[in-house]
Amino acid sequence: MYLYHFGIRELPFTLTPHTSFFYGLPSHIEASEVLLTALKSGEGFIKVTGEVGTGKTLICRKFLNELPAHFQSAYIPNPLLSPDELRRAVASELGVDIGQTCDQQRFTQCIQERLIDINAQHRSAVLVIDEAQALPVESIEALRLMTNLETESRKLLQVVLFGQPELNQKLSMPELRQLKQRITFSYSLSHMDTDQIYHYVKHRLVVAGHTGEEVFDLACCRLMFMATKGTPRLVNVLCHKAMMLAYGEGKYNVDVSHIKLAIADTEATTLPWYASFALWPSLVAAGVVVSVTLASVLEFGGMA
Repeated sequence: MYLYHFGIRELPFTLTPHTSFFYGLPSHIEASEVLLTALKSGEGFIKVTGEVGTGKTLICRKFLNELPAHFQSAYIPNPLLSPDELRRAVASELGVDIGQTCDQQRFTQCIQERLIDINAQHRSAVLVIDEAQALPVESIEALRLMTNLETESRKLLQVVLFGQPELNQKLSMPELRQLKQRITFSYSLSHMDTDQIYHYVKHRLVVAGHTGEEVFDLACCRLMFMATKGTPRLVNVLCHKAMMLAYGEGKYNVDVSHIKLAIADTEATTLPWYASFALWPSLVAAGVVVSVTLASVLEFGGMA
């Protein structure tokens, strides 16, 4: 691959959420602060939503890694579970040993006894569910019932839901209004702008070990913003492909031609018709003479 060529130790733009590459985007920092504030308050349900590829799973893993020591965590990464399967998964995460023939009532009782035991140790239990939009309606109701146990001052089980915007739609269903009313803290992740992409890309390269000259300039990042709308996952895809193209040409800097080829090769990205205009400043700065007639502008914009 291109590791030696660019002088890096590891691939900087993989799609696997890797907490060592975490970059403090304002949106991600605010989400983390909301989560910690909500946990300290002892509230029942907390919700973080964001579009596909905006970094929910990365924040989720970082959150779990940095939980204060007095928290007992339970993590459900794949919540497409029936109510019974969900209860068993939660019980397993909390260290509750339940036989296969245990009925629902005994199931819930065992979980509650475990929560009371955790509370008696002056600890707090938190259940974290990733991709929560996949939870069936019946399982969401079972989850609500699991959280009914509380002391005079706090819930014995706090729940953090990470999900796509579809989670908001699901929680707006009339049959789930009781749970929706229990969500006391929520946060919606936003996309990156051009400047944030520039620093995000630079940060990941530095973490990977890069110490040489700049690989991606602002013009490249501006083009990636237009093609990805600031979605971190798609930025990673384009950066990886662009670096492969630059490596193939023996270059140590990615230019806009590499980004354009990467965009053309990535189905989830597309350039708006006005993209060429946004690149004019960088082209002129590079000494390229730009001459466009009104007719060609209209034709490019699909208006001729």
